[in-house]
Amino acid sequence: MLIRSLFIIAATLLSGTAIAHPGLHHADASFAAGFGHPFVGWDHLLAMLVVGIWAVQQKRLPALLMALAFPLMMAVGAAVAMYGSSFGGVETGIASSLALLGLLVAFAVRMPVGAGIAMVSVFGLMHGYAHGIEAPVGGSMLAYGAGFVLATLLLHLAGVLMGLAGRRPVAAMLLRASGAAVAVTGVGLLAFT
Repeated sequence: MLIRSLFIIAATLLSGTAIAHPGLHHADASFAAGFGHPFVGWDHLLAMLVVGIWAVQQKRLPALLMALAFPLMMAVGAAVAMYGSSFGGVETGIASSLALLGLLVAFAVRMPVGAGIAMVSVFGLMHGYAHGIEAPVGGSMLAYGAGFVLATLLLHLAGVLMGLAGRRPVAAMLLRASGAAVAVTGVGLLAFT
């Protein structure tokens, strides 16, 4: 009964806010608008932190390239959206990214670096597309893009630092539990997309 109640509460709180990012009202595309966007969209915030954590869990320096592939492909996704191209399944892709990345952190899954980069790149494309379609009209789209790419890099860095701090046994358990919570959030979002 408790699990069902928690699921209903989570579903109520999560529905409709995954892509909407309420509270971010910039009149035009600016560096500040782009920089602030990942911080108010908790779905983006969680994904970006978890990418950094998971990269550290790989225990290989090349795995940190995942934290660079994500913002690169995010910029590509935003450009696709800003220039009028479209593709479907963005909300599902974002929710799936949370579910899968959360599980990868929860179970400290290690995979070949190339496969990790490819997966993170697809997720970056989806998150970037969402940033692009949510971009304010007017102003400098280049400045807006630079803002959200810098914010993403900083969030990845925060995740990397969390991952490094999580190398102690108790901290590692907390990070893995956090990964599980992110996965549950992603599954909750998937249920409502």
